[in-house]
Amino acid sequence: MAKGDKFYYENFAECTALAKKAATYLVECLENFDSEKIETMLEEMHTFEHRADIKKHEMHEALSKAFVTPVDREDLDLMSHQLDTVLDLMEEVLQKIYIYDIKEIEPSAVDYAKQLVKACDLLCEIMAEFENFKKSKKLAALIVESNDVEEECDKLYLATMRQLTKKSTDVLTTVSWYKIFDRFEACSDACEHVSDCVGSIVMKNT
Repeated sequence: MAKGDKFYYENFAECTALAKKAATYLVECLENFDSEKIETMLEEMHTFEHRADIKKHEMHEALSKAFVTPVDREDLDLMSHQLDTVLDLMEEVLQKIYIYDIKEIEPSAVDYAKQLVKACDLLCEIMAEFENFKKSKKLAALIVESNDVEEECDKLYLATMRQLTKKSTDVLTTVSWYKIFDRFEACSDACEHVSDCVGSIVMKNT
């Protein structure tokens, strides 16, 4: 591998590590939720999102200057964008909780956040293998596992939406949680998109 190529893989690894930290922090926020501290939570979550933005800009700058890249620059750019989206959406979950002035957390929100930790943990493993994707014996299985986690998130989303509807006593609160869980769902989809992008790159380059 060319020396300069390592930058791309390290950038992705750093982004997935940030995503895992953000997901872990989200679980912590929801498990120990205090509506009086929501602004502090938002500030902390934004630090992860901002660091991911910096990584995306670094990637964009490197790609704009590179003469040769280890795989298609469009694929690298897409991956960078999708990783940044994961962080954006995690921040949006907390932003929605703030906007709708949520006072009490739905238990399934904690469950969903824990699934996001699992999804991001798998992305970290995928990125650790990605650098040597032509020789990796684990990468394909990790991508399948990532898709499985997204399926579990889909089931949780469906069950939660039904439960919210059945027990609804306050329309505004129910609609607020619908919108919050839409952000959870978008985030789990974004994690799957990253793993699928890796799969697509592997297929095109082996």
